[in-house]
Amino acid sequence: MSKNSQGKMSREEAGRKGGEETSNKYSQEHFEDIGQKGGETTSKEYSQDHFENIGQKGGETTSKKHGEKHYEEIGKKGGRNS
Repeated sequence: MSKNSQGKMSREEAGRKGGEETSNKYSQEHFEDIGQKGGETTSKEYSQDHFENIGQKGGETTSKKHGEKHYEEIGKKGGRNS
């Protein structure tokens, strides 16, 4: 672990170290449980229209970024896995 001229870790290094320690401390099931609780809370706080709106925006952004060829490729992959 490198330290700066004052002998302190960078914010990035401290965050990485904390994340690793947290990951080691808790099980996969713990993270799944808190993720599910967060999802349930979020779904109670926002309407169906909200999720449709952000889904639409995400789809438009993906479409602009990747183009028609992207959808053709993932469609072919999906067809092979059926």
